[in-house]
Amino acid sequence: MGYKLLIGGKNWCIAIVISFLRPEINKGLEKMDKVLISSFEDLENYVGKELGVSEAHEITQEQINRFAAATLDFQWIHTDPERAKTESPFENTIAHGYLTLSLLPYLWNQIVEVQNLKLMVNYGIEKFKFNQAVVVGSKVRLRAKVVSVVNLRGTVKAQIKVTLEIEGSKKSAYEGDVVFLYHFN
Repeated sequence: MGYKLLIGGKNWCIAIVISFLRPEINKGLEKMDKVLISSFEDLENYVGKELGVSEAHEITQEQINRFAAATLDFQWIHTDPERAKTESPFENTIAHGYLTLSLLPYLWNQIVEVQNLKLMVNYGIEKFKFNQAVVVGSKVRLRAKVVSVVNLRGTVKAQIKVTLEIEGSKKSAYEGDVVFLYHFN
């Protein structure tokens, strides 16, 4: 949910569970701020470190149907809840893998705010693997860690390890490295 613990001791686990079950009880918890990046040096300081975790996002059937319309991928496992109940091993519809990948910019922007930016380019995806289907109604969140940062004569190439977690599941929906090019002012 994007919270960090401000209390100590052995009761911290109880506080986290209570905050998820009863959001009105968030004593000792504070919403995490975005990581602010405004230069190569800022990014370089995070190499090998986690940047953070986005808030949870629920996958809805409406979202799946809209993605199907946009991509012309109307396979029944995504768009036919009645058939999926009886014929799918998931007993429900599942999100398109590329729908979950397309959430990356939205969830990334909840973790990081890049300032002092002239231009940003999605440069590539490396070592990427879908690990598990995301069933409609699931809540997902993005976890991001800086793998490497290189200054290419004024353009910063940042490789970020991303993992899309599924709430309540030990296995992630996907993991891999995305590469961004940043040109700072």
